[in-house]
Amino acid sequence: MLDEALVLRFPGPGSFTGEDGFELHIHGGRAVTAGILGALGECPNLRIAKPGEFTRRAFLNGKLDLTEAEGLADLIEATTSAQRDQALAQAGGRLRAQAQLWRRAILELQSRAEADIDFSDEGDVPIDVTADLAPKIGLLAASMHAALAEGRRGEMLRQGFTVVLAGAPNAGKSSLMNALIRRDVAIVSTIPGTTRDLIEASLDLDGLPVTLVDTAGLREAVDEIEKEGIRRTLTRAQSADLVLWLTESGEAMDLSGLPKAPILRIRSKCDLGAIESDPEQMHRLSAHSGEGVNELLDLIAERARLTLKPEEPPLMSRERHRRGIVEALLALERIVPGLPAEVAAEELRLAARALESIIGLVGPEDVLGEIFSRFCIGK
Repeated sequence: MLDEALVLRFPGPGSFTGEDGFELHIHGGRAVTAGILGALGECPNLRIAKPGEFTRRAFLNGKLDLTEAEGLADLIEATTSAQRDQALAQAGGRLRAQAQLWRRAILELQSRAEADIDFSDEGDVPIDVTADLAPKIGLLAASMHAALAEGRRGEMLRQGFTVVLAGAPNAGKSSLMNALIRRDVAIVSTIPGTTRDLIEASLDLDGLPVTLVDTAGLREAVDEIEKEGIRRTLTRAQSADLVLWLTESGEAMDLSGLPKAPILRIRSKCDLGAIESDPEQMHRLSAHSGEGVNELLDLIAERARLTLKPEEPPLMSRERHRRGIVEALLALERIVPGLPAEVAAEELRLAARALESIIGLVGPEDVLGEIFSRFCIGK
Protein backbone atom coordinates (compact mmCIF):
# COMPACT_ATOMS: atom_id res chain seq x y z
CA MET A 1 0.00 0.00 0.00
CA LEU A 2 1.52 3.28 -1.15
CA ASP A 3 -1.38 5.77 -1.22
CA GLU A 4 -5.11 6.17 -1.77
CA ALA A 5 -5.30 8.00 -5.08
CA LEU A 6 -7.35 8.75 -8.16
CA VAL A 7 -6.54 7.06 -11.48
CA LEU A 8 -7.82 8.63 -14.70
CA ARG A 9 -7.63 6.75 -17.97
CA PHE A 10 -7.35 8.59 -21.30
CA PRO A 11 -7.93 6.29 -24.29
CA GLY A 12 -6.46 7.39 -27.62
CA PRO A 13 -6.99 9.03 -30.00
CA GLY A 14 -9.03 11.40 -27.86
CA SER A 15 -6.22 12.01 -25.36
CA PHE A 16 -3.83 14.96 -25.31
CA THR A 17 -1.09 12.95 -27.02
CA GLY A 18 -3.42 10.91 -29.22
CA GLU A 19 -2.15 7.74 -27.48
CA ASP A 20 -3.55 5.64 -24.63
CA GLY A 21 -2.54 7.12 -21.30
CA PHE A 22 -3.46 7.51 -17.67
CA GLU A 23 -2.81 9.87 -14.77
CA LEU A 24 -2.20 9.12 -11.09
CA HIS A 25 -3.54 11.87 -8.83
CA ILE A 26 -1.63 11.23 -5.62
CA HIS A 27 -0.95 13.05 -2.38
CA GLY A 28 2.11 15.25 -2.72
CA GLY A 29 4.19 14.14 0.22
CA ARG A 30 7.79 13.25 -0.57
CA ALA A 31 7.50 9.72 0.82
CA VAL A 32 4.36 9.02 -1.25
CA THR A 33 5.89 10.45 -4.43
CA ALA A 34 9.17 8.61 -3.97
CA GLY A 35 7.39 5.33 -3.25
CA ILE A 36 5.16 5.52 -6.29
CA LEU A 37 8.00 6.59 -8.61
CA GLY A 38 10.07 3.73 -7.27
CA ALA A 39 7.31 1.22 -7.89
CA LEU A 40 6.71 2.53 -11.40
CA GLY A 41 10.44 2.33 -12.09
CA GLU A 42 10.30 -1.44 -11.51
CA CYS A 43 7.70 -1.91 -14.26
CA PRO A 44 9.15 -3.21 -17.54
CA ASN A 45 9.33 -0.84 -20.53
CA LEU A 46 8.53 2.16 -18.34
CA ARG A 47 10.75 5.25 -17.91
CA ILE A 48 10.64 8.88 -16.87
CA ALA A 49 9.45 11.19 -19.65
CA LYS A 50 11.93 13.59 -21.21
CA PRO A 51 11.24 17.35 -21.05
CA GLY A 52 8.28 18.17 -23.29
CA GLU A 53 7.86 14.56 -24.41
CA PHE A 54 4.08 14.44 -24.00
CA THR A 55 3.61 17.67 -25.95
CA ARG A 56 6.07 16.45 -28.57
CA ARG A 57 4.06 13.24 -28.99
CA ALA A 58 0.91 15.32 -29.36
CA PHE A 59 2.64 17.30 -32.12
CA LEU A 60 3.95 14.19 -33.90
CA ASN A 61 0.50 12.61 -33.72
CA GLY A 62 -1.16 15.66 -35.28
CA LYS A 63 -3.01 16.80 -32.14
CA LEU A 64 -1.50 20.28 -32.35
CA ASP A 65 0.91 22.15 -34.58
CA LEU A 66 4.26 23.67 -33.65
CA THR A 67 2.92 27.16 -32.96
CA GLU A 68 0.26 25.74 -30.63
CA ALA A 69 2.94 23.75 -28.79
CA GLU A 70 4.99 26.92 -28.38
CA GLY A 71 1.90 28.73 -27.13
CA LEU A 72 1.42 26.02 -24.53
CA ALA A 73 5.04 26.44 -23.39
CA ASP A 74 4.52 30.20 -23.14
CA LEU A 75 1.31 29.66 -21.15
CA ILE A 76 3.18 27.49 -18.63
CA GLU A 77 5.84 30.19 -18.22
CA ALA A 78 3.47 33.22 -18.25
CA THR A 79 3.82 35.42 -15.17
CA THR A 80 1.58 38.35 -16.19
CA SER A 81 -1.91 38.64 -17.64
CA ALA A 82 -0.57 40.10 -20.91
CA GLN A 83 1.77 37.14 -21.36
CA ARG A 84 -1.08 34.77 -20.57
CA ASP A 85 -3.37 36.38 -23.17
CA GLN A 86 -0.71 36.20 -25.86
CA ALA A 87 0.06 32.57 -25.03
CA LEU A 88 -3.63 31.64 -25.19
CA ALA A 89 -3.93 33.28 -28.62
CA GLN A 90 -0.88 31.36 -29.82
CA ALA A 91 -2.07 28.07 -28.32
CA GLY A 92 -5.47 28.71 -29.92
CA GLY A 93 -3.91 28.59 -33.37
CA ARG A 94 -3.98 32.25 -34.43
CA LEU A 95 -0.61 32.17 -36.19
CA ARG A 96 -1.30 28.71 -37.60
CA ALA A 97 -4.56 29.91 -39.17
CA GLN A 98 -2.85 32.90 -40.83
CA ALA A 99 0.12 30.84 -42.02
CA GLN A 100 -2.25 28.28 -43.53
CA LEU A 101 -4.17 31.03 -45.36
CA TRP A 102 -0.93 32.34 -46.86
CA ARG A 103 0.22 28.83 -47.72
CA ARG A 104 -3.02 27.89 -49.49
CA ALA A 105 -2.90 31.09 -51.54
CA ILE A 106 0.72 30.37 -52.50
CA LEU A 107 -0.07 26.77 -53.48
CA GLU A 108 -2.86 28.03 -55.73
CA LEU A 109 -0.43 30.42 -57.44
CA GLN A 110 2.11 27.62 -57.72
CA SER A 111 -0.42 25.38 -59.48
CA ARG A 112 -1.11 28.14 -62.00
CA ALA A 113 2.60 28.61 -62.65
CA GLU A 114 3.07 24.87 -63.15
CA ALA A 115 0.09 24.81 -65.50
CA ASP A 116 1.93 27.32 -67.66
CA ILE A 117 4.90 24.92 -67.75
CA ASP A 118 2.82 21.85 -68.66
CA PHE A 119 0.25 23.47 -70.95
CA SER A 120 2.04 26.45 -72.41
CA ASP A 121 0.69 25.55 -75.87
CA GLU A 122 -2.93 25.90 -74.74
CA GLY A 123 -4.71 29.11 -75.56
CA ASP A 124 -6.20 29.75 -72.10
CA VAL A 125 -2.82 29.79 -70.31
CA PRO A 126 -1.15 33.24 -70.00
CA ILE A 127 2.08 33.77 -71.95
CA ASP A 128 3.73 35.67 -69.07
CA VAL A 129 2.56 33.84 -65.97
CA THR A 130 4.42 36.21 -63.61
CA ALA A 131 2.52 39.21 -64.96
CA ASP A 132 -0.75 37.34 -64.44
CA LEU A 133 0.18 36.36 -60.86
CA ALA A 134 1.64 39.75 -59.90
CA PRO A 135 -1.56 41.28 -58.37
CA LYS A 136 -2.16 38.32 -56.05
CA ILE A 137 1.51 38.08 -55.14
CA GLY A 138 1.39 41.79 -54.29
CA LEU A 139 -1.57 41.26 -51.94
CA LEU A 140 0.17 38.34 -50.25
CA ALA A 141 3.38 40.32 -49.81
CA ALA A 142 1.45 43.28 -48.37
CA SER A 143 -0.22 41.01 -45.81
CA MET A 144 3.14 39.57 -44.73
CA HIS A 145 4.70 43.04 -44.54
CA ALA A 146 1.82 44.10 -42.26
CA ALA A 147 2.56 41.16 -39.95
CA LEU A 148 6.27 42.02 -39.86
CA ALA A 149 5.43 45.68 -39.19
CA GLU A 150 4.29 44.66 -35.72
CA GLY A 151 7.97 44.62 -34.92
CA ARG A 152 9.11 42.40 -32.10
CA ARG A 153 6.19 43.09 -29.80
CA GLY A 154 5.43 39.41 -29.35
CA GLU A 155 9.01 38.54 -28.44
CA MET A 156 9.21 41.53 -26.09
CA LEU A 157 5.95 40.52 -24.44
CA ARG A 158 7.28 37.00 -23.84
CA GLN A 159 10.65 38.16 -22.52
CA GLY A 160 9.61 41.35 -20.74
CA PHE A 161 9.98 45.08 -21.41
CA THR A 162 13.62 45.74 -20.45
CA VAL A 163 14.46 48.84 -18.43
CA VAL A 164 18.17 49.55 -17.78
CA LEU A 165 19.24 51.84 -14.94
CA ALA A 166 22.36 53.74 -16.00
CA GLY A 167 24.41 56.69 -14.88
CA ALA A 168 27.58 57.68 -13.08
CA PRO A 169 28.74 55.85 -9.93
CA ASN A 170 26.75 56.79 -6.80
CA ALA A 171 23.95 58.28 -8.89
CA GLY A 172 21.43 56.21 -6.92
CA LYS A 173 20.82 53.37 -9.37
CA SER A 174 20.95 50.50 -6.86
CA SER A 175 18.85 52.41 -4.33
CA LEU A 176 16.25 53.09 -7.01
CA MET A 177 16.31 49.43 -8.09
CA ASN A 178 15.49 48.34 -4.53
CA ALA A 179 12.81 51.01 -4.20
CA LEU A 180 11.09 50.03 -7.44
CA ILE A 181 10.82 46.34 -6.58
CA ARG A 182 10.37 46.99 -2.84
CA ARG A 183 13.07 44.58 -1.67
CA ASP A 184 16.84 44.59 -1.41
CA VAL A 185 18.37 42.90 -4.45
CA ALA A 186 21.24 45.34 -5.08
CA ILE A 187 24.03 46.29 -2.66
CA VAL A 188 23.91 49.99 -1.78
CA SER A 189 27.14 51.72 -0.73
CA THR A 190 28.74 55.15 -0.78
CA ILE A 191 31.84 53.58 -2.31
CA PRO A 192 31.90 54.31 -6.06
CA GLY A 193 31.97 51.25 -8.32
CA THR A 194 30.19 48.90 -5.87
CA THR A 195 27.99 47.45 -8.61
CA ARG A 196 30.20 45.49 -10.99
CA ASP A 197 27.83 43.06 -12.68
CA LEU A 198 24.29 43.27 -14.06
CA ILE A 199 21.50 42.65 -11.53
CA GLU A 200 18.05 41.84 -12.92
CA ALA A 201 14.62 41.72 -11.32
CA SER A 202 11.13 41.24 -12.76
CA LEU A 203 8.03 43.34 -12.19
CA ASP A 204 4.36 42.96 -13.09
CA LEU A 205 3.16 46.47 -13.93
CA ASP A 206 -0.55 46.54 -14.73
CA GLY A 207 -0.29 43.03 -16.17
CA LEU A 208 2.79 43.85 -18.27
CA PRO A 209 6.13 42.06 -17.77
CA VAL A 210 8.99 44.46 -17.00
CA THR A 211 12.62 43.50 -16.39
CA LEU A 212 14.72 46.00 -14.43
CA VAL A 213 18.50 45.90 -14.85
CA ASP A 214 20.87 47.60 -12.41
CA THR A 215 24.26 48.29 -13.97
CA ALA A 216 27.77 49.44 -13.19
CA GLY A 217 28.35 53.20 -13.02
CA LEU A 218 29.80 54.76 -16.15
CA ARG A 219 33.19 56.42 -15.66
CA GLU A 220 36.86 55.83 -16.44
CA ALA A 221 37.42 52.33 -15.06
CA VAL A 222 39.99 51.93 -12.28
CA ASP A 223 40.60 48.20 -12.85
CA GLU A 224 39.84 45.40 -15.31
CA ILE A 225 36.81 44.13 -13.36
CA GLU A 226 35.13 47.53 -13.41
CA LYS A 227 36.04 47.92 -17.09
CA GLU A 228 34.21 44.68 -17.87
CA GLY A 229 31.22 45.84 -15.83
CA ILE A 230 31.03 49.08 -17.83
CA ARG A 231 31.28 47.14 -21.09
CA ARG A 232 28.34 44.98 -20.02
CA THR A 233 26.39 48.08 -19.05
CA LEU A 234 26.77 49.62 -22.51
CA THR A 235 25.93 46.32 -24.22
CA ARG A 236 22.78 45.84 -22.14
CA ALA A 237 21.72 49.43 -22.68
CA GLN A 238 22.10 48.94 -26.44
CA SER A 239 19.34 46.32 -26.44
CA ALA A 240 17.16 47.96 -23.79
CA ASP A 241 13.61 49.06 -24.45
CA LEU A 242 14.07 52.00 -22.08
CA VAL A 243 17.09 53.50 -20.28
CA LEU A 244 16.63 55.35 -16.99
CA TRP A 245 19.56 57.77 -16.96
CA LEU A 246 20.18 58.91 -13.37
CA THR A 247 22.15 61.90 -12.21
CA GLU A 248 22.35 63.61 -8.84
CA SER A 249 20.51 66.88 -8.46
CA GLY A 250 22.38 69.83 -9.86
CA GLU A 251 24.73 67.79 -12.05
CA ALA A 252 24.98 68.22 -15.80
CA MET A 253 23.62 65.39 -17.94
CA ASP A 254 26.45 63.69 -19.82
CA LEU A 255 25.05 61.09 -22.24
CA SER A 256 28.24 60.67 -24.24
CA GLY A 257 29.00 57.07 -25.01
CA LEU A 258 25.48 55.87 -24.20
CA PRO A 259 23.97 53.71 -26.96
CA LYS A 260 21.03 55.11 -28.88
CA ALA A 261 18.04 53.84 -26.88
CA PRO A 262 14.88 55.54 -25.56
CA ILE A 263 16.01 57.52 -22.51
CA LEU A 264 14.05 58.80 -19.54
CA ARG A 265 16.19 61.36 -17.70
CA ILE A 266 15.96 61.34 -13.92
CA ARG A 267 17.28 63.66 -11.23
CA SER A 268 17.93 61.40 -8.23
CA LYS A 269 18.35 62.18 -4.50
CA CYS A 270 16.02 65.16 -4.68
CA ASP A 271 15.58 64.95 -0.88
CA LEU A 272 19.14 66.11 -0.24
CA GLY A 273 18.58 69.79 -0.91
CA ALA A 274 16.84 72.46 -2.93
CA ILE A 275 16.63 71.86 -6.65
CA GLU A 276 17.28 74.69 -9.02
CA SER A 277 15.12 75.23 -12.10
CA ASP A 278 15.60 72.52 -14.67
CA PRO A 279 14.94 73.44 -18.32
CA GLU A 280 15.03 69.78 -19.35
CA GLN A 281 11.93 68.91 -17.28
CA MET A 282 13.47 65.71 -15.89
CA HIS A 283 11.63 63.39 -13.55
CA ARG A 284 12.73 63.98 -9.96
CA LEU A 285 12.69 61.37 -7.24
CA SER A 286 14.21 60.16 -4.01
CA ALA A 287 14.67 56.44 -3.47
CA HIS A 288 15.25 57.20 0.23
CA SER A 289 12.01 59.10 0.92
CA GLY A 290 9.95 57.46 -1.84
CA GLU A 291 9.13 60.77 -3.49
CA GLY A 292 8.49 60.28 -7.21
CA VAL A 293 8.96 56.48 -7.14
CA ASN A 294 5.31 55.57 -7.74
CA GLU A 295 5.10 58.19 -10.46
CA LEU A 296 8.15 56.63 -12.12
CA LEU A 297 6.50 53.21 -12.04
CA ASP A 298 3.49 54.76 -13.78
CA LEU A 299 5.77 56.28 -16.44
CA ILE A 300 7.47 52.91 -17.04
CA ALA A 301 4.10 51.15 -17.28
CA GLU A 302 2.91 53.77 -19.78
CA ARG A 303 6.04 53.34 -21.95
CA ALA A 304 5.65 49.55 -21.78
CA ARG A 305 1.99 49.71 -22.76
CA LEU A 306 2.69 52.01 -25.72
CA THR A 307 5.44 49.66 -26.92
CA LEU A 308 3.84 46.29 -26.26
CA LYS A 309 0.22 47.25 -27.11
CA PRO A 310 -1.20 44.23 -25.21
CA GLU A 311 -4.73 45.02 -26.34
CA GLU A 312 -3.64 44.11 -29.90
CA PRO A 313 -2.14 40.59 -29.61
CA PRO A 314 0.72 40.28 -32.11
CA LEU A 315 0.74 37.47 -34.64
CA MET A 316 4.31 36.34 -33.90
CA SER A 317 5.90 35.66 -30.55
CA ARG A 318 9.29 34.17 -31.54
CA GLU A 319 12.22 34.94 -33.82
CA ARG A 320 11.59 31.59 -35.54
CA HIS A 321 8.18 32.83 -36.71
CA ARG A 322 9.69 36.04 -38.04
CA ARG A 323 12.37 34.19 -39.99
CA GLY A 324 9.77 31.95 -41.65
CA ILE A 325 7.67 34.89 -42.80
CA VAL A 326 10.74 36.82 -44.00
CA GLU A 327 11.97 33.83 -46.03
CA ALA A 328 8.53 33.42 -47.62
CA LEU A 329 8.36 37.12 -48.41
CA LEU A 330 11.82 37.18 -49.99
CA ALA A 331 10.87 34.28 -52.24
CA LEU A 332 7.71 36.09 -53.36
CA GLU A 333 9.60 39.31 -54.03
CA ARG A 334 12.03 37.47 -56.30
CA ILE A 335 9.14 36.78 -58.69
CA VAL A 336 9.37 39.66 -61.16
CA PRO A 337 7.71 40.18 -64.56
CA GLY A 338 9.33 38.14 -67.28
CA LEU A 339 10.68 35.48 -64.94
CA PRO A 340 10.47 31.99 -66.50
CA ALA A 341 7.50 30.00 -65.23
CA GLU A 342 9.80 27.24 -63.97
CA VAL A 343 11.70 29.68 -61.75
CA ALA A 344 8.49 31.35 -60.54
CA ALA A 345 7.07 27.96 -59.57
CA GLU A 346 10.24 27.13 -57.62
CA GLU A 347 10.15 30.46 -55.75
CA LEU A 348 6.51 29.81 -54.83
CA ARG A 349 7.46 26.35 -53.59
CA LEU A 350 10.19 27.88 -51.40
CA ALA A 351 7.70 30.43 -50.03
CA ALA A 352 5.22 27.69 -49.14
CA ARG A 353 7.96 25.63 -47.50
CA ALA A 354 9.03 28.58 -45.34
CA LEU A 355 5.48 28.90 -44.04
CA GLU A 356 5.25 25.15 -43.51
CA SER A 357 8.31 25.35 -41.26
CA ILE A 358 6.45 27.77 -38.99
CA ILE A 359 3.60 25.38 -38.24
CA GLY A 360 5.80 22.29 -38.28
CA LEU A 361 4.78 20.59 -41.52
CA VAL A 362 8.49 20.51 -42.29
CA GLY A 363 11.41 21.19 -40.01
CA PRO A 364 14.80 19.83 -38.98
CA GLU A 365 15.03 17.63 -35.91
CA ASP A 366 17.28 20.08 -34.06
CA VAL A 367 14.55 22.74 -34.22
CA LEU A 368 12.05 20.36 -32.63
CA GLY A 369 14.59 19.37 -30.00
CA GLU A 370 15.26 22.99 -29.09
CA ILE A 371 11.56 23.83 -28.79
CA PHE A 372 10.48 20.86 -26.67
CA SER A 373 13.56 20.86 -24.47
CA ARG A 374 12.23 24.05 -22.86
CA PHE A 375 9.19 22.23 -21.47
CA CYS A 376 9.20 20.88 -17.94
CA ILE A 377 9.31 17.17 -17.15
CA GLY A 378 5.85 15.67 -17.41
CA LYS A 379 4.55 18.09 -20.03
